[in-house]
Amino acid sequence: MVVCGDDALAERLAAELTTVYRERVTLVVPPARRGGPAGRARASALLGRVQAVVNRAGGLSADEGAGPPRVLETHELDEAVLAEVGVREATALALVHDDDETNIRAALAARRLNPRLRLVIRLYNRKLGQHLEELLDQAATLAVPGLDPEALDTSTTVLSDADTAAPALAATAVAGTSKVVQADGLLLRATERTPPGHGRVADPGLCTLALLSSTTSDPAGAEGTDASGEEGPTLLPDDEAVAAATGRGTVVLETVAHSGTAPPPGRPAGRRAPLTSLFSRRLRWSLAGLTACVLGLAVATWLTTEDHALRAAYLTLLDLFAVNDPALGEPAARQILQLLAGLAGLLFLPVLLAAVLEALGTFRTASALRRPPRGLSGHVVLLGLGKIGTRVLARLTELGIPVVCVEEDPEARGIPLARRLRVPTVIGDVTQEGVLEAAKIQRAHALLALTSSDTTNLEASLYARSVKPDVRVALRLYDDDFATAVHRTLRAAHPRALTRSRSVSTLAAPAFAGAMMGRQILGAIPVERRVLLFAALKVAGQPHLEGRTVAESFRSGAWRVLALDTAAPDDRLPDLAATPPHDGACRPAGLVWDLHPGYVLRAQDRVVLAATRQGLAELLGRRPHAGPRLIGPT
Repeated sequence: MVVCGDDALAERLAAELTTVYRERVTLVVPPARRGGPAGRARASALLGRVQAVVNRAGGLSADEGAGPPRVLETHELDEAVLAEVGVREATALALVHDDDETNIRAALAARRLNPRLRLVIRLYNRKLGQHLEELLDQAATLAVPGLDPEALDTSTTVLSDADTAAPALAATAVAGTSKVVQADGLLLRATERTPPGHGRVADPGLCTLALLSSTTSDPAGAEGTDASGEEGPTLLPDDEAVAAATGRGTVVLETVAHSGTAPPPGRPAGRRAPLTSLFSRRLRWSLAGLTACVLGLAVATWLTTEDHALRAAYLTLLDLFAVNDPALGEPAARQILQLLAGLAGLLFLPVLLAAVLEALGTFRTASALRRPPRGLSGHVVLLGLGKIGTRVLARLTELGIPVVCVEEDPEARGIPLARRLRVPTVIGDVTQEGVLEAAKIQRAHALLALTSSDTTNLEASLYARSVKPDVRVALRLYDDDFATAVHRTLRAAHPRALTRSRSVSTLAAPAFAGAMMGRQILGAIPVERRVLLFAALKVAGQPHLEGRTVAESFRSGAWRVLALDTAAPDDRLPDLAATPPHDGACRPAGLVWDLHPGYVLRAQDRVVLAATRQGLAELLGRRPHAGPRLIGPT
């Protein structure tokens, strides 16, 4: 595996491939601004940071066939450099530079060198990414005429760190965890549960993924802490093991859902009926009352004058607008009705003028941002509408979760989306007093601080906790040591409130690593010092699955079938881990998670399963590497 990048995502991706998938990795980074010893020191420091991540994940043993990544420095990613780092012999290449142009140029060069290479490219522009995927897949087909079309499903994958991190950040706001896997648009989370007590068995959720060696009673969640037991976790246990382990904590698979009501399809959240958007409630009641008064006068005129109903209504309107002749010599009832109609006209004209002015003001401010409603509560306060915040806002809106945005820059990337979705937005500096109060933080369910400044996110979180001590807080922090210190301090100061620190590179790295392994991999969930992989596999050609029932295909400690893709083979999504389009188009039926144990798996089926590294390697027919390859920085 070859990883080319210039930021934290490249480092974490190299560590993910090394620790989770046990692959041999070459990390290509741009040189330091000052060459010589400074450049060599930078490469050594980079390798040290990657090795530190490896050690925290449990280290590497000699029999697992992977060593620490090799680190190379280069100015440009041209064909000569890509050939030197081994792209011709590589299985996959990840281009995760922050510059889209650099990634595209390198991808085109790499495709010429190795048409069979699996490419994973980091791009923010979705439409450009789709066109690039088609172009590179077509280039692979033309370069290798006999290439199997099925291989093109894993040929080129364009991802965005913002898109891949958004589901986990949204899950943090809803469920307080980042241990999530996305399958066909559904968010699944792995939840740690404490022992229910002697002689009782906990609710297994969708299924029980693991038995923990130890649990924690920390109400804020230890998330990622090491187990203190000696035996280690038991992955994918059978029902007998789960029933017998009444004193051990469990990791169960659940769906992430919101208790609120989702907006109707095709209608953005927060949009109201046309009349309620144009006119205020007081003005609508005034117009309704005057209309009823005019109707009453028309009926009274019709009854007293014995004229036709249309003539009576016409006379009433003339009296209302003061264009009728005085009713001299008319009966007293007619004169009284004319006076009342004139009085109603005096009241009607100002109300009509107010309605016109208010409608003009509504149209003038139609492009303006909404203010938070007065009675809003239980919402999520989203701080920052940059590249990451925009994607998270879209995801929260799709889940039907009420959101209030706070952004300092009125020209930020996500402002047009917030305006189009009619999401309440507060423009102002969150460090200034009164801004978070304007976003109703005192009645909010959670705060997502996603600006690009660590200090701004921390200051907003501390201020939110001072206003509402039990608010759920998730911070976007870049520095790992700083994030650890902040998390521990906030958890100690507010033990009953949930605090999470999130790094976009940490959340995005598993998705990029899974794409490098092929689109079969949906994601990975850590369980203490071990990892569970989620994959979508076709049953055809799998002797451990084809022709067996769901119960018979289960192998404890190796793999377990979780769901069945009921869509027709031609209608299936090629990548179940990707967020499906929300354009109102008709989509396949999706995944069925409550499979009957007696269902017989057929060759045309595709299933979603959880597996260990060894179990998935056996299903995919992969062979372990011949031996470790320990290469230092160059």
